Amino acid sequence: MEGIQGLRVLVTAGCSGIGLAIADGFAVAGARVQVCDVNQETLSACREMRPDFLCSLADVAEPEDVDRLFEETVTQMGGLDVLVNNAGIAGPTAPIEEIEVEDWRRTIAVDLDSHYLCARKAAPMMKHQRGGSIVNISSTAGQVGYPLRTPYACAKWAVIGLTKSLAMELGPFNVRVNAICPGSVDGPRMDRVIEAEANTRGVTEEQVRREYERQASLRSFVKAEDIANAAVFLCSPAGAKVSGQALAVDGHIEGASKLDD
Repeated sequence: MEGIQGLRVLVTAGCSGIGLAIADGFAVAGARVQVCDVNQETLSACREMRPDFLCSLADVAEPEDVDRLFEETVTQMGGLDVLVNNAGIAGPTAPIEEIEVEDWRRTIAVDLDSHYLCARKAAPMMKHQRGGSIVNISSTAGQVGYPLRTPYACAKWAVIGLTKSLAMELGPFNVRVNAICPGSVDGPRMDRVIEAEANTRGVTEEQVRREYERQASLRSFVKAEDIANAAVFLCSPAGAKVSGQALAVDGHIEGASKLDD
């Protein structure tokens, strides 16, 4: 992708899964990449596999960690051109009356508050240089809802609201803000989601997997690389006039899963 060479890119939760695929996508295109992760073991493994990455330990749901993370960004990269707010957790899988308050609040903290905390640090840098791009990772759950995963869905809906508001706020400074809404992304995380839903509903994992596949018009899961390609595009000159959008990369979701099958 042309126009990415030399950009300074921070990907939160960028040491595994979708985050790592996004970080790799930018690196292949010639960007300088910084990643962070809350888990030291995961971070160390990433540092070993990707020695060109700048790696930082941080829980981006914690303001103090985010402050330190951005201090490292300024020290090591001299500024920031692209922020990818990728950090997120699945949260509990249960009917609303069975969701504990602590689980609700932790899901909102990681899936929404982290985006706010990082954006509030990135925005002044980008406004000062009059350019930049923020990509928030939402979900198709933030467009159609998600039964038994209410805190996750609520956070992902809010991420789209944050995206559109920041696009208006930062647009006059030539800063673009978009959200990507992945569908079912093949990999270990989706395997765990399917297992939890199957256990909650008392059905087989294979049944749940087939339901997810049937939701998409393309009748298949997407790959982490599909999300990475979209992120790189949005931050490239090819996406120069794209802002305030919630871009679904999901094979076209036709509706929420049926719980009464």
